[in-house]
Order: sequence, then structure tokens, then C-alpha cells
Amino acid sequence: MAEHGGGRGDSAGDKAREEFFSEAQEIVDGLSRDLLALDEVSKRGGSDAELVNDVFRAVHTLKGLSSLFGAAMMSGLSHELENLLDDLRLGRIELSQQVLDLLFQSVEAYGRILAASKGDAPEPAAEVKALLGALGQVAQQRGGVAATPFTQYELDPGMLGVLTEYEEHRLRTNLQAGLSLYRMRVQFQLFTIDSALDELKAKTRPHGEIITFLPTGEGGDAESVELEILVASRTPLATLRTALGGPNIVIEEVSRRPGGRPDSLAPPATGLPPAPYDDGTQTESGAAAARTSAPPPPPSIPSDVLAAPPFASPAAPAPQAQREPSARELTLRSVTQTVRVDIRKLDHLMNIVGELAIVRGSVAKLFERVRGDEELRDVATDLHRLHRAFERHLTQMQNGILEVRMVPLGQVFDKLARIVRQISREHGKEINLVITGSETEIDKLIVEELSDPLMHMIRNAIDHGIEEKDERMRVGKPPVGTIALNAFQKGNHVVIEVEDDGRGMDPALIVDAAIRRGLVDESDARELSVKEALAIVFEPGFTTRDDVTSLSGRGVGMDIVRTNIGKLGGVVDITSDVGIGTKMTITLPITLAIISVLRVEVAGRTFCMPLASIEEAIVFDESLVRIFEGREVLTQRGATLPLAHLDKLFGLEGHRQGVYMSDAPTPKPPPVSPTGRKPRRYVVIGLVADRRVGFVVDRLVGQQDIVIKALGDSLAHVRGFAGATELGDQRVGLVIDAAALIAEVLASVGEARQLVHEPRVDAGGTL
Repeated sequence: MAEHGGGRGDSAGDKAREEFFSEAQEIVDGLSRDLLALDEVSKRGGSDAELVNDVFRAVHTLKGLSSLFGAAMMSGLSHELENLLDDLRLGRIELSQQVLDLLFQSVEAYGRILAASKGDAPEPAAEVKALLGALGQVAQQRGGVAATPFTQYELDPGMLGVLTEYEEHRLRTNLQAGLSLYRMRVQFQLFTIDSALDELKAKTRPHGEIITFLPTGEGGDAESVELEILVASRTPLATLRTALGGPNIVIEEVSRRPGGRPDSLAPPATGLPPAPYDDGTQTESGAAAARTSAPPPPPSIPSDVLAAPPFASPAAPAPQAQREPSARELTLRSVTQTVRVDIRKLDHLMNIVGELAIVRGSVAKLFERVRGDEELRDVATDLHRLHRAFERHLTQMQNGILEVRMVPLGQVFDKLARIVRQISREHGKEINLVITGSETEIDKLIVEELSDPLMHMIRNAIDHGIEEKDERMRVGKPPVGTIALNAFQKGNHVVIEVEDDGRGMDPALIVDAAIRRGLVDESDARELSVKEALAIVFEPGFTTRDDVTSLSGRGVGMDIVRTNIGKLGGVVDITSDVGIGTKMTITLPITLAIISVLRVEVAGRTFCMPLASIEEAIVFDESLVRIFEGREVLTQRGATLPLAHLDKLFGLEGHRQGVYMSDAPTPKPPPVSPTGRKPRRYVVIGLVADRRVGFVVDRLVGQQDIVIKALGDSLAHVRGFAGATELGDQRVGLVIDAAALIAEVLASVGEARQLVHEPRVDAGGTL
């Protein structure tokens, strides 16, 4: 499949392959969720036939889809996996931990195969070969099917004769479990039979299981059909009638035959051929129609696969209908209201919106120019009205595109649940993952970049945080460790918390390890605060392990976390209590596509600061500035605020006398006070998580919505800037990365280590 990754992106074949990747990824993600739910059911000692069937259907669909697109490796794996799942749902093998492990390994293999197909990774041939061998070994362990006395019950021989193998297994399983059998007669309208039957199944599920159904040939007309439905349930007949009964539903219990004995184990002969293999994908209405005269046809590739151009083969012509369908049945409308959109198309639209925002600013300036002219008063009025309408529609367009880009964090959290299960089993630790806030939405591009940082944090919590079972019990903790993953929105940011109830981080041990590895001087280590000591874990090369394990010991994991989160404009903080646990908090912007910024001027240059990272802006009063250990600070609402002059940070101090780049327009000089005093300056207070820094600027220009554009590979290494944006009038402004700049300022000198969190006073009582 590696050859599928190349070719021209605008060809029909490439578009079809992109559809294949999207469809396959959706199926794999759904398969992962179903397996996690099945694992939870298995831990409680139960089973869920519907979940097993859902997993079977997903693999079956993936098999057909991959076969259609020539994905031989995925198709072969799906075929063997389908056989295993068929044995599982037919009771030939038990749902053991070994089987579940193989199912989870198959999901991981699917992901690697898809990555290889797109050219992002090598093909996992050896891994898939080993997995196929393990699946074959499990298949050899299948046992015989236990016998069940069907003839003890007054069951319709016609219904028993058309039972599929799977339905026969479900009937046998429920009877062995001691459930009662009930017969329901329900009349359905033909044009609503699919939805009505699905609704009845949903209502029945809390009370029992629908085994099969068969048209009775009675009680119907040209527009309706009566079905006889066989239900297994523990619920008493009276309760079942109350819950499911209705004007078109008759429920009665299937009685035992007098003196019936379990001596005949097969269904009575009916003259019909054996029921064909049931793949679980046939529609309910199709099955009902097929049972009126003959067993259902052999399984075929699902219709959604056949519909995928241009690889699909033409479907065989359908047999001539025996009656003309009604007008309500003649429809080609799709049942889905969703459309897949490439994120690159949304990026293109967002860039266009950014250009329109510049046009909006130009229109606003034009209005300002003409509104003072008496001769153009009517033109100014019309221009103002058009500007307001344009601004309103542009805002709606921005919000609409942003909403389309937003996806729930559950996409990442589901993958992390698999990681926790796999790693905890490999290292013999029992861990319970608690997920809350998975519905919290964030930009699709940010979600994709979150996977690796969160995975490293989870692995670190399992390896370093959660203790061994014996150690936990010695200190009075439950034997099962807990990792809590929580997400919530906070203003224009999303906060993600990863918390464990493990041994916690000891700052003294961290500092000792940092000294041994040469990351911290012993003299400086004595002055480190607790927060600074914990932050050492993010330094490249830091680890507390002397030996390398499969999880840690190389000193790269947490460095990746801070680096990747920083690239997204976010920050990560650690709080920890020895013996209680550790919490890591990630704060991220909701989107990086289009943001509101405050335009500020520094030494004649215009910069943009994201409003989401600004607490407030105040007038800079130099008389209130104090020097504490070499650092300029202000006291603001009882807390100490470190100051940073942007002209010094950006090296623009020498540009205040008009020394500018030759191709840049001459900027306006800072406004001069009428009294001749020094021009007024401002402090813009940046806030990310709990970190605050006051940035001194020359002038506040105003607020604006912008689209951030990357600086390019040649400038990607420049720290402190998230990108650039067009400001109008053929000018470009740099967008400040507030999170990175705040971290840079606070880390630049050791004297600032505690100022951002707590005020301190000297012996004289002053800051």
C-alpha cells in the first residue's frame, strides 16, 4: 500500500484514496471505543453481545473497504480478525484477556498500516505477521458448541428453520442462562419499518434481547407487514407488556412443551436449506423480507464501500419488484447530514477571511476620511451602513469556520485509554483511567499535536508516579492506581489536567539528579524554589533513572512535552505532593487559526499581542517601579509584577531615533505630551496560566482580528513570535507568542523565580 501515498493531490484517484483514509480512520476510532467499552464489561465479569457484534461489523466493513482499495495488508489482517470475532460471538472461544489484548494490538496495527499507506512510516510487515500468527493460535483453541433443548419450547418450526448460526447461538446462550422466551407480534408500515424496528430494539434492550423476527403473512396489507419477534428476557410478562406494549404490539410467553426433553438438539427439519453465514451487516427490513420465502442471500460488500468512486464495481441489477413502490419510498436522499472537509481547505478559507478583515479595516479608514466632508455626507452614511453590514457578516463567517474546525478532545482521550491499558498490563500495574471533559472542543490542528505530549505525560505517570501494588497497600492506598484526565474551557483557553495518585515528586531528589547530570550548579541549586525544582523535569536530558526502561530513562519525554506545548502557544505547570500525587496542567488557546489581538507600538514597530493572553493594560508610572535583586517590578493589586521592556527584549533601543529598515514605511513617532513631558507609555500585563509579566510598550494602537501566518522554515527558530499577519496598508506585523515570551522573561534571571507568585518584602518593609 505504500504506493498510495504518492501522486497528484488533485487527481480523482488521490481524492478517492483520501476518502479511504478518512473512512478507515473513522472506523478504527469507533472500533477502539467499542473495545474500551468491551474491556470495561469484561472487567466486571460480564459480556455484551451487541458490543461484540458492533466490533465484528466494524472489522467486516474495514475488510471490504480495504479490499476495494487494494490495501492487501489491512485486508488480510481484517480477514483473520473477522474469523476470531466470529468465533467469539458464536461462543466458540471465550472473551479472555488474551483475546482482548489481540484486539487492541490489531487496532494499533491498523493505525500503523494507515500511516504507512500515506507514506508517513514504514510498513509494519513483521508486526502484522506476528499478530496474524497469534490470531491463528487463538483460533486453534476454539471449543465445541454446547447443546440446547430447542424442542422443549413451543417455537414455530418455520422460525427455527431460518435461524442464522449467530441467532441460533444467541438463542442457545440465553436459554442456558435461564432466560424466558417471549413472542411479540408487531405491525409495521413498510416505509418506516427500518426506523420503527430500530426504535423497538432500543426499547427492548434494557429488558432483554431480540433473537430474530419473521413475517407472519397475516395482519398486514399492501402498505404494512406483521412481524413475529422472538425475545429472550428475565423480565416478567406483565412488566414487559407495560414497558413495550402498545396498540400494534401483542406479547405472550413461549411455553414449554408438555414432557419436553432435551433429546433433540437440532431444529426440526423444514425442507429449507441451511441458513447461510450471517455477517451481521444485513439490514433489518431486508432480513424480514428475505425470511418470507427463503434464507437471506450471502453477504456482500457494504453499500457504503460500493458507493466509493472510482474503484467500485457496478452493482448487479436488482430483481424486478413484485409491486410498484410508493412515492414515499422512491427517494435518493442520504440519511447523513455530514460532509468531510480537508483541514487544508479550511485553512485556505481562513486566509481569505483574514484578507477580508484587512479590507474591513480599509473601509473603516475610508469612512473616517469622508465623514467629515459636508459634500460627501450621504456617501459617508451609505458607506457606514455597508461597513456595519460587512463587519457583521464577516464576524459570522469567522465564527462559522472556527466552529467547523473545532473537534472534541475525546478523539485524543480515547487513544490515551488504549495506551494506559497496554502499558499498565505490560508492567503489571493496575490503573484506573478516569476521563472527564472529553466533550471539550479545541481546534483540530491543536488536537493532532496534543497526542504525543499527553502520551508522554501518561507514560511518565505510570512509570514514575503510580507505585507497585505492594507499595501502595503498605502506605494505605488502594491497590489500583488512578490517573485522572480532565479538560475544561477557561475563557479563550482550554485547560487539560493529568493527575495521578502516585508517590509524587520530591524536589530534593530532582535537584540531586539534576546536579549529577550537570543540569544545575550546586551553588544555584540551594536557591531554587519548589516550583523551579519541579520545572527541572522539563529540561533536556533530565531523568531520575540510572537505567533505561521501555518507558523512561532517556531524558527526552518531558522535554518533548514542554517543546510541543510551547509550539501551540501553551504552557505546562506541575504541582506535586510527596506521597499524595502529581498534577500537570496544560493551558492552550482554543484555536490558532484566527485570533483577536491588541496592536501595540514599540520603537516605531507594530506588534500584535493575543487578547487571550492579556489580563489588562495600564499606564506605565515609572515612579512606582522598584528594583528587587536587579529586576524591575511593580506592585499591582497587592501582588508583585515583574516588568519587561519590549524594546530591550527585541533589541530595538537604538531604533528610536529613526533608524529603520529601508523598505519599511516610516512609523509615526510616539505622541508627545502637550506639557513637553516624556511621552506616556503603557504596561500590557500578559497572563498565561498563573504566570504574569508586565510588558512595557510605547503606544496602544487598538484591537483587531487577525489570521496568523507561519514565519517559514528560515525563521522558525526565532523565539518569542507565533507568526506574522497583514495589518493593511501593505504592512506586516509580528504576532507575539505570549507564553514563550513570559517563560523567557521569567527564566532569564534567577531573581524572578518567586516574584510572579508571591510578594516579598525586605528588612525595611518595602518591596
